[in-house]
Amino acid sequence: MNDYYSKNPRFYVGIDCIIFGFDKKKLSLLILQRNFEPAKGEWSLMGGFVQEGESADEAAKRVLQELTGLKSVYMEQVGAFGEVHRDPGERVISLAYYALIDINAYDHELVHQHNAHWVDVNELPHLIFDHNQMVEKARNAMKQKASCAPIGFNLLPELFTLTQLQNLYEAIYGESIDKRNFRKRIADMGFIEKTDKIDKTGSKKGAYLYKFNDKAYRKDPRFKL
Repeated sequence: MNDYYSKNPRFYVGIDCIIFGFDKKKLSLLILQRNFEPAKGEWSLMGGFVQEGESADEAAKRVLQELTGLKSVYMEQVGAFGEVHRDPGERVISLAYYALIDINAYDHELVHQHNAHWVDVNELPHLIFDHNQMVEKARNAMKQKASCAPIGFNLLPELFTLTQLQNLYEAIYGESIDKRNFRKRIADMGFIEKTDKIDKTGSKKGAYLYKFNDKAYRKDPRFKL
């Protein structure tokens, strides 16, 4: 049995985190400038390696926490990237994960230490290796999942306006959504609750704030926008 394993090569297993945030009307991605070779000074996703005694999912959560300080974040694996020469440093097979976070709720000091910056996903610079492909695959996966599950709420603060919610889904899908139809669909959902709080940052009259009710959603798991 041991001989069977020893005859085969060993590779590094990498983790790359595609971290999405939402600010006003745009979907953003958290990227950093590498401070080590190879590709020092170039733009990259946040990454690391799976350690001894650590599962791939645990490694992804750790890498995300090391950059943002956040725990219990929505994450989903995008897939494996294993082209032979994808990483000029060593043979690395990387598992990519996308994460959705509230762009106002993370450790800013940690992000600054890693020299990371938010960039509009539609204006991404060239990223190292195959990271642009990872982002594209993650965006497609997010669109598909957002059409059948309320994952988009992970990108919003606890309280939000219906305009913010519509802007979010327009940013996710990259297209305009009819306001009347959108509001009608929201009204039909029993898991988006209207509160008595009003947001007056946009106008004197203001707009009512809403919140996502996870318990109500789990009782009636129908979600499609």
